[in-house]
Amino acid sequence: NKGQDKDIKTEEPRGLGPFYFFGGTNGAEVVCGYCERRGWKRIYNKQREDFRLKWCETKSQINYSRFKQGRHLVFQIPNNMVLTTKIGLLNSLREFERITSKIRYKNGHRLKMEEFIPTTFRMDVKEEREDFFSHLKKTESSMWICKPTGLNRGKGIFLLKNQEDVTEFRLKLQKMEELQADRRTPHRRIQPHIVQRYIQKPLLLNDRKFDVRSYLLIASTAPYMVFFRHGYVRLTCDVYDPTSKNLSAHLTNQYMQKRNPLYSQVKEDTVWSMESFNAYVNERLQVAKGLPRDWVLGAFTKRMQQIMTQCFFAVKTKLDCRPGFFDLIGCDFMIDEDFKVWLLEMNCNPALHRNCEVLKEVIPRTVGEALDLTLELFNKCRLRQEILPLVSQQDFVLLYSGVLGHVDNKRTDSSDVCQKAKNNRKPREHKTRTEITKGTVASQEDPLTEVTQTETSPLHQSAASVGECPMAVRRKTRAPQVRLKLSKCNSVEGRLKAEDDGKQTKA
Repeated sequence: NKGQDKDIKTEEPRGLGPFYFFGGTNGAEVVCGYCERRGWKRIYNKQREDFRLKWCETKSQINYSRFKQGRHLVFQIPNNMVLTTKIGLLNSLREFERITSKIRYKNGHRLKMEEFIPTTFRMDVKEEREDFFSHLKKTESSMWICKPTGLNRGKGIFLLKNQEDVTEFRLKLQKMEELQADRRTPHRRIQPHIVQRYIQKPLLLNDRKFDVRSYLLIASTAPYMVFFRHGYVRLTCDVYDPTSKNLSAHLTNQYMQKRNPLYSQVKEDTVWSMESFNAYVNERLQVAKGLPRDWVLGAFTKRMQQIMTQCFFAVKTKLDCRPGFFDLIGCDFMIDEDFKVWLLEMNCNPALHRNCEVLKEVIPRTVGEALDLTLELFNKCRLRQEILPLVSQQDFVLLYSGVLGHVDNKRTDSSDVCQKAKNNRKPREHKTRTEITKGTVASQEDPLTEVTQTETSPLHQSAASVGECPMAVRRKTRAPQVRLKLSKCNSVEGRLKAEDDGKQTKA
């Protein structure tokens, strides 16, 4: 294989292109197939700079120093770890909560972390380690799950199911701490882990544990264009047993389930479509639990969108915003027996394998539309064209627009503009609010409406100056403009407070 790769690399395509570079194996067939259908040619030399798209599994293959904004499209925003690692997301949400807790919001409210994130402690911070063990003494016995940050597919995860497990874990941490303090031994940093309360009473489907994979697409960072899309449901092979020592009984991802001897026999039943999940809840649980009809595609979907939007706002001022960066992030949710929705984690480079019928349907459509939207936005900004409506938008739902601000269909200015994307090149006709929100705008009872309605931060002002976003689009929208003093833009807290003061004054 190495010899074949070497031969391929010597036959680099030349000419005007367009060219694309793909690094890794995850999603190779889907992404490369998309590019080939557009007539793009694949290059294998990662040092080349004449590519249009670079999609890599690992960031080490990207070489961001050679990125040229306005010319290159690059998958994975450079510092997306503030959102896609367990500690990064935890820190971002904590900081966001600390800042926004000081601001009084007239309409709506932000979710508290405890409403969608299980109780979590960082094990690489001494004070939090001590808080965790002190917390165990004050509470009743419960299970905890320990996860390393920055890893996926269940690697390095283990459970703390009883006092013996906790004692063993504590001794291991103490030993590592002693080694770190010993000057005679090489410097060893304690491996970053989080410990999170295990959800012991999850909602079950046919007595099996499951979680839901959804997608957050940041199709553009300058201006921000952020979308939601439904994914699929992942189930375990075995009936749920909280006392099981087998990790495949606790972790639902495909990587873990493939280790189960039954996997080859029940493979198709370990992945459900969202429509199948919705039908199951309607038939088996709706009446018994007093749920509204289509709870999965209604209230549950709205809650996922609300949580994902809040996570985005927690990192909105932290991400590297340059024309050409985009990201498709896998978001994993769990539902407990009380139908409370929990966010488990957000993953960069989500699995794009197609080893069962549901995935063969979901994955290509997701990747195809994600790339369509990204390319459309990239070209419109580069050519200074109006961004909305989006011709490519089908299954993705717009959560946030840097042109309109937060998208909320209760605001007529944004919903009217975005509805054009749904009815593009068709006679205008009356549609119900439900029809408008489908595939177009996220309908949220509890939106993050108080966050800035238009991009006014110094970061986006500088981005606009290089021409990637037409200012004419902003002038044509009716979203309120908020002018900020420079002194208030120096911090996230100052900016959010100033924006809120501005809106209250206007009101």
